[in-house]
Amino acid sequence: MTLIYFIIILSITIFVHELGHFIFAKKAGIYVYEFCIGMGPRIFKFKRKNDETEYGIRLFPIGGFCSMAGEGVEVDKNIPKDKNLQSKTWLQRFLTIVAGVMFNFIFALIILIIIGFLNGNPNNKPIISQVPVDSPSYEAGLMSGDLIKSLNGTKIDTIDKLLIEYQINYGKTLELEILRNGEIKKVTITPYETEDGYSYGFSLDSSVKYGFFEGIKYGFSKFFSLIEQMFLVITYLITGKLSLSNLSGPVGIYNIVGESAKAGLINLIYLTGYLSINVGFINLLPIPAFDGGRILFLVIEKIRRKPIKPEIENTIHGVGLVLLMILMVVITYNDIIRFFIN
Repeated sequence: MTLIYFIIILSITIFVHELGHFIFAKKAGIYVYEFCIGMGPRIFKFKRKNDETEYGIRLFPIGGFCSMAGEGVEVDKNIPKDKNLQSKTWLQRFLTIVAGVMFNFIFALIILIIIGFLNGNPNNKPIISQVPVDSPSYEAGLMSGDLIKSLNGTKIDTIDKLLIEYQINYGKTLELEILRNGEIKKVTITPYETEDGYSYGFSLDSSVKYGFFEGIKYGFSKFFSLIEQMFLVITYLITGKLSLSNLSGPVGIYNIVGESAKAGLINLIYLTGYLSINVGFINLLPIPAFDGGRILFLVIEKIRRKPIKPEIENTIHGVGLVLLMILMVVITYNDIIRFFIN
């Protein structure tokens, strides 16, 4: 069942992204060769009447694409010039490229709001709920009701941000700034080393509020909180706090799907929303071969007031795609090593 869930979740996420490109490309009058889910050999295809686009499913459910005229280095002379991507207005090209990300974000937001309706809106303020006696946190002076304001010099305003900073600093001494009775106090927690890892000895307030508006509030707050987490991950990769071994590819996602399935359907739905945000966010990065790279070229074009030669831009994206494939091989190798070690 894990394999089935993996295929469904990945296919839905990719379909939503490529559907955004497809709809706006069609609306702009761009010639779309193929709209496909999956990579590798084609296992199913069809065409609609009076539609040039070929729709298909390919063997490996780890990608997908919306192939448009004007994306490649070579110009297709069989396609009318006015149906070429590069022949369209700046706004039409921008909307066509950014539409995939927009659809991923909107889809994820809808999922998170639905989860909020079903599960309520959990507290996201980093408030200490319990501090067991004889724990490192108790000995350090941490108390129930304390509000964490910073961790090792990093400002903390949500539980989501606290958790990622906790993971970065796991095993280290934690320097906390907490708000207690209107005063800022400093608490230093040195963890105990156990057979299962490190123990700090505190838990967070997990109270939940229910209602229509609480569901909407949860959807938006969780959405922006996850975006912030992804910004932090990219920042920590650049600064060296995180390494490439911390990233996951298809194999890692497969393992996560399996663990989420054990926790229930809601967790699988949440994972779908999370991955949709992830796909959208990564595609916004200003890297060649990503949507963000194409958007960067459009911004440069707007500043220069003239387009960059399509041959130059497409060549850069082609090189970026090769480098991306190499990166995926490295990440997948790390995933496989973790899979067999665990």
